Amino acid sequence: MEPGVIRKLDQVVVNRIAAGEIIQRPANALKEMMENSLDAHSTSIQITVKSGGLRSLQIQDNGTGIRREDLEIVCERFTTSKLKSFDDLSSISTYGFRGEALASISHVAHLTIVTKTKTEKCAFKACYEDGLLKGDIKPIAGNQGTQITVDELFHNVPMRRQALKTPNEEFQRISDVVSRYAVHNPQASFVLKKFGETASIRTVAGATVAHNIGAIYGASIGKALIPVELKDDVLQLTVDGFVTNVNFSLKKPIFLLFINHRSVECSALRKAIDAIYALYLPKGTSPFLYLSLELNPSNVDVNVHPTKHEVHFLHEEEIVERIKALVERVLLGGNAARTYTQALLPGAPDPLSDTTKQNESTVGGGVDEKPRLDYKFVRTSHSEQKLEKFFGMSQSIKSEPGDEGEKPLGSTLPKLTQPSPSRKKKVVKETRLTSVRNLRQQIEEGCDENLRRIFRELTFVGTIDRDQTLIQYDTKMFIAATQPLAAELFYQLLVFNFGNFERLTLSEPLEIRRLALLGLANPESGYTEEDGPMEELADRVVEILIEKAGLMREYFNLSVRRDGYLESLPVLLDSYIPSVVFLPMYVLRLATEVEWDEEQECFRTFCRETATFFARIALTKPDKEYRWEVEHVIYPAIRNFLIPPKSFAKNGCLLQIANLPELYRVFERC
Repeated sequence: MEPGVIRKLDQVVVNRIAAGEIIQRPANALKEMMENSLDAHSTSIQITVKSGGLRSLQIQDNGTGIRREDLEIVCERFTTSKLKSFDDLSSISTYGFRGEALASISHVAHLTIVTKTKTEKCAFKACYEDGLLKGDIKPIAGNQGTQITVDELFHNVPMRRQALKTPNEEFQRISDVVSRYAVHNPQASFVLKKFGETASIRTVAGATVAHNIGAIYGASIGKALIPVELKDDVLQLTVDGFVTNVNFSLKKPIFLLFINHRSVECSALRKAIDAIYALYLPKGTSPFLYLSLELNPSNVDVNVHPTKHEVHFLHEEEIVERIKALVERVLLGGNAARTYTQALLPGAPDPLSDTTKQNESTVGGGVDEKPRLDYKFVRTSHSEQKLEKFFGMSQSIKSEPGDEGEKPLGSTLPKLTQPSPSRKKKVVKETRLTSVRNLRQQIEEGCDENLRRIFRELTFVGTIDRDQTLIQYDTKMFIAATQPLAAELFYQLLVFNFGNFERLTLSEPLEIRRLALLGLANPESGYTEEDGPMEELADRVVEILIEKAGLMREYFNLSVRRDGYLESLPVLLDSYIPSVVFLPMYVLRLATEVEWDEEQECFRTFCRETATFFARIALTKPDKEYRWEVEHVIYPAIRNFLIPPKSFAKNGCLLQIANLPELYRVFERC
């Protein structure tokens, strides 16, 4: 048999093979692009994913951008702004340096770049395929920074695409990468979301590492963190990070390791730390670890793996032992707080109580873990007894509407009915309106982080009356004003779910003219005879709402017929129906208080008026129904969705009335 002929592969095949080594799945592509964004000094990174990154993967930053002259070669192999000579590899301090990321992506996907530098007057858009510019570079409008869109990843490598996991599993891998870099880079804000859905990860610029760990991985991990610090001049090593104490454990290990700010794996270090925690944690459980190591760049070889997933460094054994000893010392304080129990044989005497000496020193930046005192116990379960128990009130299930009390005027109006839940997954539409994005940005920028933490971790205690509710956060008790909180909640739901509302249908359509007349007759409207005849004003209300019916139907599913009848309202929260009693004033204010002439003000004022109408829940509903809605609908939504504005810290929406440690001091003096 004759030997095979050796041939030189076609360049396209060579490039796709090389691309397959670097871009193994969507998460690898995102990691490369995200590192480029960080190298460009970005403080805001937004990632949008469709179908696990296979259909579309977009990253947008506000970094330095790419020069117009460089766009022609930016996707060619081995083009980079990080290196000039081979010797530079020995002191590399940036993320991307081989010039293969964008080139590799362009060989297995459709790549589009929109970028603008600080000095250029406009942005430029360029498309790439197989590492080469496709078409002309076009000037377009855009903000400073770079937006890279990767469409149809692995469209020309079908076997690779088939070998990948489901879109949800790929999204989880993407989420893991974003989580790691968001924790390690608190100076930048990160937003990750699926296309057309709300953000699954959101951090703010200027936060701390500990804050981001709690925000991304959970408050329980955030509370169990112990800081670790080390500086060794001999090994030229600096260690900074957090580990969880010995009273906390996870079913699956989470180990975030960064060496010279690059996310990597180190099996030797992982095994060493696992051996330490095995002495303390139950079998089959693991800790949470975040460690950032800084070594002399000349001692680290970052070019040993195509994806830069692994690095080699000098004195590895000594460094691992040094870190192992550091973690051991830090955990000693946590171990002192543990209590151990041992099963006794029947009839055996009780063992003598023994006290464990507390470690009085802090090691490696750690703090002593002491047994929690009685005055630090907090309510953590929503199933615990509530305020109503002490006043003889029922805590039973939600009552049927109309089983107690009477609704003034409401009985003469049709009922609102929610749509039955659909088994088919709803397609969420993403808005591209700048006005709506501005409103969302205003909400996010006006957030009070302290209040957000309180609302996110609140525990419902009970309703005081139709205006106020008791909630608990940590060891503090607060009185919350329900209606202002609900009004802000509904406003934010309207803004963030813009254009994606279900239909809340009236059993019988209502004549808008009649509603307007009822609203004008209400003293709350402020109507006087000087304003003109009521009938003419009511006719004008009908004209305005019919004229704007298309806008309200398209964006908010609020349906007004051409003959002047109201058919439906939007669904803002499942299991919540607003009171029809306030429809007359709502209809009147839509026509008179909404700024219909300017787009952003139109959406803002419409959302505010609609939110006010939905938030008026207290005056007409039976007591049982009101209490059920507040506990099981309104406050869970506040906990999950509300972004509290800074004004809430001053307007009395939330007032602290008690603090458990201070109450104990009072009783101790009695």
